[in-house]
Amino acid sequence: MMADRRISGFVIASLLSVALGVMLASCGEKDKGTGSAENGALARQGHEIIKTVCVGCHEANDKGLPSRIGGARKSPEGWEMTLVRMMTFHGVELTADQRRAVVKYLSETQGLAPSESAPYRYALERRTNIVEKAADPDLQVMCARCHSYARVALQRRDAEEWKLLANMHLGQWPTIEYQMLSRDRDWWVDASTEVPKKLSKLYPFTTKAWDDWKLAKKQKPEGRWRVVTYMPGASSNMQGQAQNYVDGILSVKSKGDDAYEVTYELASDGRTVMSGTYGALVYSGYEWRARGKFDGRDFREVAAMSPDGNSMSGRWFWHNANEVGGYIQAVRMDKHISRIMGLNGEGLKRGQMGDVTILGVGLEGTVDLGPGIAVETVSSSPERITVRATVAIDAPLGRRDIRVGKTERAEAIGVYDTIDRIVVTPGYGVARVGGGGGHVVPVSAQFEAVAYSNGPDKKPGTKDDYRIGLVQADWHTEPHDATAAKMKDQLFAGKITPQGRFLPSQAGPNPDRYMSAGNFGDLNVVASITGSETTVVGKSHLIVTSPRWNNPPIY
Repeated sequence: MMADRRISGFVIASLLSVALGVMLASCGEKDKGTGSAENGALARQGHEIIKTVCVGCHEANDKGLPSRIGGARKSPEGWEMTLVRMMTFHGVELTADQRRAVVKYLSETQGLAPSESAPYRYALERRTNIVEKAADPDLQVMCARCHSYARVALQRRDAEEWKLLANMHLGQWPTIEYQMLSRDRDWWVDASTEVPKKLSKLYPFTTKAWDDWKLAKKQKPEGRWRVVTYMPGASSNMQGQAQNYVDGILSVKSKGDDAYEVTYELASDGRTVMSGTYGALVYSGYEWRARGKFDGRDFREVAAMSPDGNSMSGRWFWHNANEVGGYIQAVRMDKHISRIMGLNGEGLKRGQMGDVTILGVGLEGTVDLGPGIAVETVSSSPERITVRATVAIDAPLGRRDIRVGKTERAEAIGVYDTIDRIVVTPGYGVARVGGGGGHVVPVSAQFEAVAYSNGPDKKPGTKDDYRIGLVQADWHTEPHDATAAKMKDQLFAGKITPQGRFLPSQAGPNPDRYMSAGNFGDLNVVASITGSETTVVGKSHLIVTSPRWNNPPIY
């Protein structure tokens, strides 16, 4: 009976997954709530492709929507993955332009509201070394052991559709129920009963958030934007502190049909470092996706516009090295908004002088760094203010708010007397070997050293501890444990740069290692700073492991 169930499950799920892929491109046939989906030429093209390519397998359901396609809502990346799966599994032929059109249509008619995608944007932005925590422990085991939990949480379905998705998994990967964390339970019973119930409650197809967003007026991003980008590892030295911000202006011009041309001019330390143009497309009324070249290299940009259209946040990254990039904030310059967006020189020591550069938009008025700090303006503009701060020997310790005129940023700087400890972030990282004659490139890992004070109680890890700020540190690696020491992992796994980026070695057997082992490693990443009397050290754990053969838009 179990064999019969598995065989029939395989056949049914395989057929359903065929429908899933071809039809996933055709969702939203009767959705009249989003006028932009029907009115935009690109979306209309996507709709026509769905009607001609997808409905051959995905017949209309009782609501007039293509089966399976009409029962899901996803991010643009989620729909893109669906289309590619249909091409890979079932031979559907779509060009890149056709996929873009279909994704545009489905994102407009069956996308996610801003509040629905917000908790899991780290996956869309391809942020690395994120330790996830699922909404339910069973879902962590059932859904997130092969891919991220975010991939699940960035979808919306009813209970029946979640169950059909489980069928597809069993059909395409029939060994799934025999794997570790599956064979300790009656996997199919859980996957076909409890899991769909939980997912349909957590991530239902019909939500007020999406209904409201479909009816909301969508704001267009044309105009000038003030942009401030935090660039881990791209730091220069400022009184022993790391300053990692690049800032500038984006000018966004409409090309029609939610497509835009972006002209950028960016600076570091107030000096222009690069300028150029690139293209962007907006999905679902707020999902900003862009691509172009910086300094001759292909990059991608993933961001979300705020519902009022006045700000944007996200991440850019290199196309061939997603782990390298920066965190973007952008604010419109034509809306009379005043905002502090970033700050270099956040740690100020008692009894000393230091420069602080405040980055933002619409900055006007007197700079106030709080009690015990005298301020002298070095340079000032509505976008960038540099002041020389003189800190009294008895200035109050701790994090504090700063103000520029009436504009405030909470806990923006830290006043300290000693650096008590270094916290290396991320606390746990992964790098991957690559190259060595293969087609998969290495994946690096970026670390940062953050100085902390133990606070008034002088004890680490208590509530009164406070952040001082990023510091320039000396970096090295060491074996994480006795086995790593025996294998001399620190000599073979790779090297770390003065900016805290670990560069893994090439893939493949290494004849210089014991039994020609690969260049894998179990390491501590160590950051240290040396003062006049003592050296402060912080550590993080790094695993250097094998290449990942695929790199989907949502990991």
